[in-house]
Amino acid sequence: MLRALIIFFAMYVCMLLFPKARVFAALGAAAIFVALGIMPVDGILPSVNWNVIMMIGGTMGTVSLFIDSKMPALMADVIIEKMPDMRWTVVALSVFAGVISAFVDNVATVLMIAPVAIMIAKKLDISPVPSIIAIAVASNLQGAATLVGDTTSILLGGYAGMNFLDFFFMDGKAGLFWIVEIGALAATVVLFIIFRKSREKVTRVGRTEVTDYFPSFLMAATLLLLIAASFINDRPPLTNGIICLGVFVVGILREIFSGKHRGRVWKAFKELDYQTLLLLIGLFIVIDGITRVGVIDAIASLFVRISGDSRFLAYTIIVWVSVLFSAFIDNIPYVATMLPVVTGIAAGMGVDPKLMYFGLLIGATLGGNLTPIGASANITALGILRREGYNVKTSEFTRIGVPYTLTAVIVGYILTWLIWA
Repeated sequence: MLRALIIFFAMYVCMLLFPKARVFAALGAAAIFVALGIMPVDGILPSVNWNVIMMIGGTMGTVSLFIDSKMPALMADVIIEKMPDMRWTVVALSVFAGVISAFVDNVATVLMIAPVAIMIAKKLDISPVPSIIAIAVASNLQGAATLVGDTTSILLGGYAGMNFLDFFFMDGKAGLFWIVEIGALAATVVLFIIFRKSREKVTRVGRTEVTDYFPSFLMAATLLLLIAASFINDRPPLTNGIICLGVFVVGILREIFSGKHRGRVWKAFKELDYQTLLLLIGLFIVIDGITRVGVIDAIASLFVRISGDSRFLAYTIIVWVSVLFSAFIDNIPYVATMLPVVTGIAAGMGVDPKLMYFGLLIGATLGGNLTPIGASANITALGILRREGYNVKTSEFTRIGVPYTLTAVIVGYILTWLIWA
């Protein structure tokens, strides 16, 4: 147990100090676990949640085709045409980013919508920094709303056996979707207050021409098939992964045989986030290894003792520690690590683990908006601004991110307790 714990913490330290090499840290730790016999060779493949890997990979590919079709850009243009001034435009773009991000990766959402905000800012001769930050934090917030909205949601769904509809209603109660949406509504009011003085008139930027409608049908097909699979009892464990990967394959085959957009095939495969997929594979192996030697059970037992068998205290610690941690470290490895821990905590207290699961996701996903480095969407947004010649100070980000995040987390924290406690 001690060896496994030392290797695990060394892996986390390496991921914190060398973020660009975090995939090597995870795979390296997994290799050491196998070499030391902590993880048996025949346990490597079963330890990886292939349903999650397939869902993420397939969704990433379909999203790439969807973005390339220009449909999201057209949708943003239509919204902008209806807005009277910059204040309403920023709020509308952030809401639109949130809606898209509930079904599309957060980073992809920022890449889709940020250019529109930059174009508007250039036409009005104002800084695009505040509007890009608003888009980033909104996209990161809504990722927890659905099964396919973010990697952390996919991780939870795969671990807890949740289907697409479970994020809306589960056990006769409101699911994460409604909790996140109410939190987003409250945070949007805060955003409107922050931008109350931005009253510059917005000129029409023109409508983007959609080059291909088929990827939009693929996105709709993914969601509809995931919903349909939710009604199948005792479905195979790889069902959701096969759906997401299968739809992507259909899109690729169509591009190949149509002969019209063959360049998209290479682009779609090139834009898959292989590092995240390999990172998760390494983490699955490491987490299974520390579970086998009793580390997870020991941490869960310690947590129960600290909480004094108080469900409310345990839930509160999970939410706010997750907010704090995810403000500085990537929430993907954090959630992957904590899911078995909170399961152990719930088992030690004899309570339904869903309360702890949802608290973990609320804290870890929404908390990433506290700092510029807390979420990939934020880092991507600042990278876009840097290429445009804007170096964003931490204070500029936190002026929007902190009140927005705290509002959403507090609302989610209270609602989750009231509904699921």
